[in-house]
Amino acid sequence: MKAARFRRFGGPEVLEIVDLPDPRPGPGQVRIAVRAAGINASDWKKRQGLMDPELPQTLGYEAAGVVDLLGEGVVDVAVGERVFGFCDDGTAQAESAVLAHYAPVPPSLDFAGAAALPAAVETATRALDQLGVRGGTLLVNGASGNVGSAAVQLAVARGARVIGTASPANHEYLRSLGAEPVAYGEGLAERVRALAPGGVDLALDVAGSGVLAELIGLAGGPEHVVTVADFAGAREHGVRFSRGDTGRAVHALAGIGALVESGRFSLPVARTFPLADIAQAHRVGEAGGVRGKLVLLVG
Repeated sequence: MKAARFRRFGGPEVLEIVDLPDPRPGPGQVRIAVRAAGINASDWKKRQGLMDPELPQTLGYEAAGVVDLLGEGVVDVAVGERVFGFCDDGTAQAESAVLAHYAPVPPSLDFAGAAALPAAVETATRALDQLGVRGGTLLVNGASGNVGSAAVQLAVARGARVIGTASPANHEYLRSLGAEPVAYGEGLAERVRALAPGGVDLALDVAGSGVLAELIGLAGGPEHVVTVADFAGAREHGVRFSRGDTGRAVHALAGIGALVESGRFSLPVARTFPLADIAQAHRVGEAGGVRGKLVLLVG
């Protein structure tokens, strides 16, 4: 199978498409013919050598496609069905991938739209679960990005009032998701208190923009704040840092389809690229300014 890989750390030019053996699913897993695979910031961090030291490395943890082989004990899906989910060994950006956690592709979505879901939905759900969001007022710092917009919509679906920070250009987008927007930057706490004079019940930091102290003040203590983006700040301020290697919210995959089909959840695909153009996809992602998901199309 064709797969994305790099043999040395560096810029997008180190990425290559190589031939690798077809994977085989283990017990409880399924193999898919990949039709689309999501791209995440962790991909270029890995490529730059900021995460894993091993070489060579493959890429991709989320994909959507058609089941073509079942692992032992799999009875909840059949060969030929459309599924999306997580590829735990990080080889989703390839023609074939083994999914350890998966769910049916929502009927209204194409493969690119489904491949955009897993990482953002799992990260947002995990953080909301850790915060215990079941209502009340939630402040989301960095609400217009993929994880932030997922968190906004999922929190609204849980009955929360959501205040979200974003640049003014994204305020109308946040309103369309059900959030009350505020501009980030100096004076953030005052702008939030103009909407919620007593502060907020909980706060989620997705942007990692150095505002944990302000979020703690607004939420009434570090125990009411979770960050998915500011590891150093979390240690400094006693805030929980949410990370997937301590337990992922994979249950989110099974539940997101109903929200998508009811019109209460969407995650836009900003651009798609053929697998062969993965280097260009990295350039676009690293340049920033993209609202929505970047997705590789395969097959």
